[in-house]
Order: sequence, then structure tokens, then C-alpha cells
Amino acid sequence: MMFQFTLFLLVPILGMGALGYFLDSKLGTKWIAILFFFIGALAGFRNIYRFAMSISDDKKDPDSNESEGGSEKKK
Repeated sequence: MMFQFTLFLLVPILGMGALGYFLDSKLGTKWIAILFFFIGALAGFRNIYRFAMSISDDKKDPDSNESEGGSEKKK
């Protein structure tokens, strides 16, 4: 589970940072990598938040079957 948290955080940061660095080198600018790094960081933290919420929802009531529209217990 900790590996997933790490991936969900680092992949967007490194991916967007690398894309920004590439665009900076092609366009001759110096600010795109910084902008893309922060966009990747926001996306990474959003991924972590969504993953943590899904884990906490699963732990709250693991026996309920809310995906089928009811609160029936699984057999």
C-alpha cells in the first residue's frame, strides 16, 4: 500500500517535471518546468487524497453492498 502512495505521488511530479524540462529545452524558456512541476505536485496530492478516501470508505463498512444501490450484506 505504501508503494502505491509513492507511485501516486511521484509519477505525476516526475512526469510533468520531465515534460516541462523538455518543453523548456525546445522552446528556450525557463519557467515551464517549474509550472509543470507544481501542476504535477497538485495532481499527485489529489491522487493521494482520492486513494486515501477510497481506503477509508472501504474500512468504514466493508460488509455493505452500496454499489448495487442497497445496503444489503454480502453473502
